[in-house]
Amino acid sequence: MVSWFARVFKGMVIALGFILPGVSGGVLAAILGIYERLIHFLAHIKEDFKKNVLYFLPVGIGMVAGIAAFSLPVEFLLRHYKVIVLWGFAGAIIGTIPSLIRESVQKSERDRVDIAVFWLTFILSGVFLYSLNGITGTLPANFLSFILAGALIALGILVPGLSPSNLLLILGLYSPMLIGFKHLDLLGTFLPIAIGGALALVLFSKAMDYILNRYHSRVYHFIIGIVLSSTLLIVIPQTGNSESIHYSGISVFTFVLAVFFFGLGTWLGLWMSQLEDQYK
Repeated sequence: MVSWFARVFKGMVIALGFILPGVSGGVLAAILGIYERLIHFLAHIKEDFKKNVLYFLPVGIGMVAGIAAFSLPVEFLLRHYKVIVLWGFAGAIIGTIPSLIRESVQKSERDRVDIAVFWLTFILSGVFLYSLNGITGTLPANFLSFILAGALIALGILVPGLSPSNLLLILGLYSPMLIGFKHLDLLGTFLPIAIGGALALVLFSKAMDYILNRYHSRVYHFIIGIVLSSTLLIVIPQTGNSESIHYSGISVFTFVLAVFFFGLGTWLGLWMSQLEDQYK
């Protein structure tokens, strides 16, 4: 029973990756020790089906509960304390980097190709994400765009380090999604997001399982590159994107609080990673 509630809690933590900018559900799943099992289950759905369903059922319950529980306070905090909150999120993600670095060399030593993968990913993903709003513009919030949002959320689980909330902020879908979650809009928000998520999981889980088994070190250096570039972008203003961070008019006190919560978030990320290492 303790394990069951622990998995509900893990699901609630992973749900933060759906709604917090800069946070990846896949990174949180990896930190919590269930990522590779989840990918293997999705890629080999018939293998130990009943056992895996029973294992992941409380995780799924926790995800739904987490979305319902966190959407309202997150929407409120981002509306009133965006700079402080986003710097805190950035710190929490930075704190997970040492854990990802350790994981990247679990199955093989780091080599020059790994280093090249990291730097290419860091630079190219940073440029792409920074330019994305200028390329696509702001999308209207409707059934089809929320299917896209669901697919991005699922990719945030399949590809640790990819923050769907960052992409949704850039596309202008983040605030409408949070409002839909807050009001429990089942047909207009939850349903299309569930459809998009299910389609992405079905289409891409086998590919992710394949490359993880064969290119474990490369994948994790790719992940670290995306984590660092996307985290950097949540604290850099993006021209033309009303949902990105902005520093105009902030006080010295706000900046000091932002630095404090960045440090607190970094400590929290390190603590979570160390705690998970103890129980792996």
